Amino acid sequence: MRAEILFPHKSVASLASVRNGKWRELVKRVASLPEDDVESLAFSMLMIKQCGCLDCNPDRYKALMGCSACAKRTLSAYKGTDESLLRAFQKARAEVEEYLKTRSQR
Repeated sequence: MRAEILFPHKSVASLASVRNGKWRELVKRVASLPEDDVESLAFSMLMIKQCGCLDCNPDRYKALMGCSACAKRTLSAYKGTDESLLRAFQKARAEVEEYLKTRSQR
């Protein structure tokens, strides 16, 4: 298996079956978008935070599992509700939009 440095867009679709309802709808929508879309970037940011990608390295078990397996495991163990995940996604989206807005003003 090959782990990425940060959560890759190609792993999004594999997360549709992990949770139900609105989470599944979000995953399917984001998976259909290009990887540079604001929602795709926000979803990756969400998963990077949830999975702890910034602390991952090639020698860790998580990296050996691969990003999709790590993300599935993380979401399966998540004790919060789908609504809290969706709120975290909206927060990540606002952060990405703000960053892109400040970058375009330079």
